[in-house]
Amino acid sequence: MRIESERSFQRMLQKLTEAPGPSGHEVPVQKVMKRFLEPWSDQITTDRLGSLIARRGYEGPRIMIAGHLDEVGFMVTKITKEGYVKFQTLGGWWSQVLPAQKVEVITRKGRYVGVIGSKPPHLMNKEERSKGVSIDDLFIDFGLESQDEAEKLGISLGDPIVPVSSFTTMNNPNRWAAKAMDNRLGCAIVVEVMRRLAEKGTHPNQVFGVGTVMEEVGVRGARTSTASIKPDLALVLDVGIAGDTPGTGELPSNCKLGEGPALSLYDAGHIAHPKFSQFAKEIAREKEISIQYEFIQRGATDAAAIHMHDQGVPTLSLCIPARYIHSHISVIDKRDVFSCVDWLVSMIERLDEQTVRKLQYDW
Repeated sequence: MRIESERSFQRMLQKLTEAPGPSGHEVPVQKVMKRFLEPWSDQITTDRLGSLIARRGYEGPRIMIAGHLDEVGFMVTKITKEGYVKFQTLGGWWSQVLPAQKVEVITRKGRYVGVIGSKPPHLMNKEERSKGVSIDDLFIDFGLESQDEAEKLGISLGDPIVPVSSFTTMNNPNRWAAKAMDNRLGCAIVVEVMRRLAEKGTHPNQVFGVGTVMEEVGVRGARTSTASIKPDLALVLDVGIAGDTPGTGELPSNCKLGEGPALSLYDAGHIAHPKFSQFAKEIAREKEISIQYEFIQRGATDAAAIHMHDQGVPTLSLCIPARYIHSHISVIDKRDVFSCVDWLVSMIERLDEQTVRKLQYDW
C-alpha cells in the first residue's frame, strides 16, 4: 500500500513540477494542484491574487499548511528586430547557470522552446571571461529571423518564460530531479497531508492547505492568503539548501539528502517560534522521525509574511534538503519527503484547542 502511495505521489509531483508557473503566472499549476486537492477538501477557494486555499473541517483551531506555487522564471521585456527575446528575471537567478539552457515561452497562441544565448567565450576578452556574463547581456533564441515572425507566433511583452526540464528518477531511485522543486514539492506535500488526514478521518482542528503565489518575488501570496484564513498556527513547506555537494564548505547546518526533513531555526525573514519548535521536536522524537536543522543567512520563505500577520501567528518552516535550487533542475530525496509528511500529520493530529493555546505566548 505504501509503495502505491509513493507512486501516486511521484505522479502528482511530476505533474506539478512540469506545469509552467513563474511568479505572477501561476494559473496552470494552480489548476493542477486544485485537481489533486479536490477529493480531500471540504471547500476550495482562492484569494484575490490567486493563492489556492483548500479547507478541511469547520471546527477547532485554524491550522495553515502552505507551499508556494510559483517557480523562478522569466518575462519577455523586448523583441529585437532580428527576432531575439530579451527578458526580466522573476525570482533570484545566478547568471552563470543560464547560458545554453532550454526555456519555453507561454504565449496566447502556444508554447515555444528556445535557448538562452550569450556572447561566445571565443570573442570575449580576458576580463569578460573572468567575470562571467551579466543577465542583462543574455537573450533567448527561438530560432526566428525577425520581430514580425515572433509577433506572428504571439510572443509579446510580459509573456512568462520557464525552464525546460522533465521530471527524472535518477539511478538511485530515492533521488528525484526536476525543475520547480522549489516549491512544487511543498505543494505536493500539502496535498499528501490533506489526503492522509482525510483517510484517517477526524482531526481536532480546521486545516487549510494552501498553494501561495509570488513567493519568489516577495512572499506576496503568503500575505493575502493569511489574511483570508486568519490562522492560529502555520506550517510552511519549502526546500532547503543541501550542504552535501563539493565546494559548499562547512555550513552552519550541513543538511544532507536522505537524512530527514529540516526544521528551519533561522532565516533572513523568520525565527522559529520557540514553543512551537519544541513541540515539533518532541513529536519527531516520539515518532522516531529523523530531522535536521537549518540556518540560512540570506533568503526566506513564506513564513516571513505569515508570522507577522495581525497580532502574530506562531509559525514553523519545514524544509526538504535540495541541491541546485534556483536553476533549471534540482535534486531531492523522496525519503526526506515522506518523513516530512509523517511528521506533519502527527503534529496536526495533536493540535487541539488546548495544545494550540499552550503553544501561543501567554504573558
